[in-house]
Amino acid sequence: MIFDPVVHLFFIGGIFMLAGLLHFLKPVMYIRIMPDYIPYHKAMVYISGGAEIFGGLGIMIPTFRHYAAWGLILLLIAVFPANLDMAMKGYKKHGLTKYTWILLLRLPLQFVLIYWIFWAGIG
Repeated sequence: MIFDPVVHLFFIGGIFMLAGLLHFLKPVMYIRIMPDYIPYHKAMVYISGGAEIFGGLGIMIPTFRHYAAWGLILLLIAVFPANLDMAMKGYKKHGLTKYTWILLLRLPLQFVLIYWIFWAGIG
């Protein structure tokens, strides 16, 4: 059961739907961490939150699973530069603190998430 990809799809879906919902409930938190080079911060927060919700829902529906998995993978790739920017700004502002380490460890976690989504939703 633990190695059944379908079980993992519901965990993945739940994680992304919750994360997407937080974009709408706490948009200021996400606006604050947006890189300067991205325009229309508030709109981008809502767009990415909607993409996470729809991707999370879609990955749990067999008809849409394949497309949703690729969409979530592309979303993770698209936000990687923003997460890298946030880690670099955190390091410049705080040095190597617990907060900075969390930001740095989050970067390889995105590759783990990409693999997990691919394994459960496509592979």
